[in-house]
This record gives sequence, C-alpha cells and structure tokens, in this order.
Amino acid sequence: MFEMSNFVLTKQHLREVLIFCFNWKKSAAEAYRMFVEIYGDTAPTDKSCREWFRRFKDSDFSVEDKPRSGQPKKFEDKELEALLEEDQSQTQEELAESLGVTQQAVSVRLRTMGMIQKQGNWVPYELKSRDVERRFFTCKQLI
Repeated sequence: MFEMSNFVLTKQHLREVLIFCFNWKKSAAEAYRMFVEIYGDTAPTDKSCREWFRRFKDSDFSVEDKPRSGQPKKFEDKELEALLEEDQSQTQEELAESLGVTQQAVSVRLRTMGMIQKQGNWVPYELKSRDVERRFFTCKQLI
C-alpha cells in the first residue's frame, strides 16, 4: 500500500488511475511520468505501467492480480503438522508432494517450526515436557 498524508492508496486504486490515463489516450510512458511527479518513490514502475496498458489494450480492465503459474502455493503449518502426525518418517520430498509445494518450501517451514530429523523421524528441536516424559517412560520400560 502507498500512503500520502491521510489518504491510503492501494494497488487497485493506482491501477484504476492507469485506466483513466489509458482512456484519456495517454501513453504508458506519460502515465508513468505523471505518477512519478505525483507519488514520487511510491509510484508504480515504468515496466508495470507498460504491462497494465498492454492488458487494457487487450480489453482486460480487471485491476486484480492474475494468478501466476510460477507463484508458489501457500500452505499452513497445520497441514504440515497433520502430515507429520500421520507419519513422522516422511521425507521432505514426500511432504512437498503431498502438499503440492516445493521441497525447499517444506524445508524452510520445518526449520521455522523448529523441526529436525532424528533417526529418520521429524521431531521438535526442543522437546516438549510430554515428549520428555514419554521418552523417559520408554527408557524405563527397557530397563
């Protein structure tokens, strides 16, 4: 979002202003120069203005972003946690495939969640008290 005094400009608003410029038969370059003069550093880039004008020429006046094929799918920690509860021995590749994301995205999220792989299982880096108790009980049973 862009801010001028008490008025907050959204991407959609700026794109609507671009439509106004387009309808007034301004070029993308002229629109860009006007934006820079009015909004300074918060103005959209020249490239962005040209891309939007290209869409307008194709009769696409939607001011919303289009989904992009290269845009990574977002997933929630809860989805990943549910998969780990199901089977802690899954590889990052298997988790990524189940979630429909990249292995790198899973790796980053696991690290953020404080999970590490020990003996083929994903576990919290710092054990919770219930996990300590469970391991202590298991060890006691083995003695």
